[in-house]
Amino acid sequence: MTKEQVKQILDRVLTWTPERQSDAAEVLALMEAQDQSGYHLTDEQVAEVRRRLAKKNPTYVPLNEARTRFRRSGK
Repeated sequence: MTKEQVKQILDRVLTWTPERQSDAAEVLALMEAQDQSGYHLTDEQVAEVRRRLAKKNPTYVPLNEARTRFRRSGK
């Protein structure tokens, strides 16, 4: 996307209702905060998240089983 395209979108945002403008500003502020965060996923972690999200029928571990697993691992 070019700077001109971004400017055109931002100009249109100024024609929206105050409530929608506030929503847009909030989303942009959150994006800025993410960029300034020291926490970022590695490429490998991003790939794992995508793999798990793509799984059609994920299996969930019941809470009791998860607690047992954590106890066994010493955490």
